[in-house]
Amino acid sequence: MRDLTAYKAHELNKMYQNKEVTVPEVIKAYIEKIKRDDGAIKAYITLCEDSALKRAEEIQARFDAGEKMGPLAGIPIAVKDNICTKGIKTTCASKMLENFISPYDATVTKKLDEEGLIIIGKTNMDEFAMGGSTENSAFFKTHNPVNLNKVPGGSSGGSAAAVSGHLAPVSLGSDTGGSIRQPAAFCGVVGLKPTYGLVSRYGLVAFASSLDQIGPIANDVTDIATLLNVIAGHDEMDSTSANIEKKDYTLALVNDVKGLRIGVPREFFGEGVSEEVREAVSKAVEQFRALGATVSECSLPATDYALPAYYIIACAEASANLGRFDGIRYGYRTKNYENLQDIYRNSRSEGFGEEVKRRIILGTYVLSSGYYDAYYKKAQKVRTIVKKGFDKAFEDYDILLTPTAPTVAFDIGSKINNPLEMYMTDILTVSINVAGVPAISVPCGKDKEGMPIGMQLIGKHFNEETVIRAAYTYEQNVKKEEV
Repeated sequence: MRDLTAYKAHELNKMYQNKEVTVPEVIKAYIEKIKRDDGAIKAYITLCEDSALKRAEEIQARFDAGEKMGPLAGIPIAVKDNICTKGIKTTCASKMLENFISPYDATVTKKLDEEGLIIIGKTNMDEFAMGGSTENSAFFKTHNPVNLNKVPGGSSGGSAAAVSGHLAPVSLGSDTGGSIRQPAAFCGVVGLKPTYGLVSRYGLVAFASSLDQIGPIANDVTDIATLLNVIAGHDEMDSTSANIEKKDYTLALVNDVKGLRIGVPREFFGEGVSEEVREAVSKAVEQFRALGATVSECSLPATDYALPAYYIIACAEASANLGRFDGIRYGYRTKNYENLQDIYRNSRSEGFGEEVKRRIILGTYVLSSGYYDAYYKKAQKVRTIVKKGFDKAFEDYDILLTPTAPTVAFDIGSKINNPLEMYMTDILTVSINVAGVPAISVPCGKDKEGMPIGMQLIGKHFNEETVIRAAYTYEQNVKKEEV
């Protein structure tokens, strides 16, 4: 009997069209696999069994009636638990929102529903998207399906692990400083952070509003492009949503990079990048060259300043955004209080985890009187310099190629007690969020223990199609056993 969870979304779509399989059969296969395997991986916080099966019957009825359906109709999808879903818990993996059921859908989840995708569950994450290993969840740690002793990356570790472990064919994550791309690299799947403003943030529980972006995770570039078609687009409910012409990103699935100008920034291959990562990415550079791309070394000198600037901006915005969780309006409320001040203090002390508290304190400090100019204002100036550095590089190159993460997935527990060491795992991804440009992580090899290595392809603002084209060409021309 064939394993229906082994197929990619576009393959399942063909099977639906050819009447080889029904939507309920696929949903049941995934639910059975989740119940069997997720006890070890722990990708899901909430499994939407009843609603998914009901929705599967509805979608199948539309197929049976001969209705013209989209390419992702009937496909199960896992959604990160900081994206609002009406009638389904949205916990942000925090005690603060442990029992919160959103009264509305995020714009992206509404679009998924309109397209006929079926939300099969909400995935685990670092609490309020703060972390790089999915060890900061208030509920449990997620394990990497490639090696259960390793982290899956973060903060979208549950979404990446679900796709990698074949517990969902596609998923949605959010990326503030690498939170889609780094777990995609660690779990050996494909993850895209779109240009800031391309995908609506309405209904995404905010961490750092000027950096957050929702994006797709999948097992191949074809599914990434197809899912991006669904979620991209202007939204009047999001004031930072870009009003640009709608594109069909599947048109970029072209196996050709001849004449493409690729820059390889030397700053992304410096101290901290492991030899095996460097070798795998350098091999990918040579493969692009052999496929007809023009590849040369370049420089992004402001990159070294991106990480400290990112943590100042992100923590400042987090301290402002998380001020709404006060124990009064919704979310966790302490039972231990005598006055209003106690409610605020105790609810936040008991409801937030250590990493969230750390970032709120740091953010409040850099925004405080006397320090605003010295830290936050200066970080915003550095942000402009980083963005200008990318703009200048894109005058000479169509895309930039770098490693996604400095190392492969590390052991669970090995960095959790050293916040600075954990923050350094973001060093190759944060500058992309600071500049607001798009980037995709694609598997490009394995280390000697068989752990996946990710390559990052970075594009110009709103030029996702070039990034997708380069990633697709690489994927089509590299033997599967090599990645």
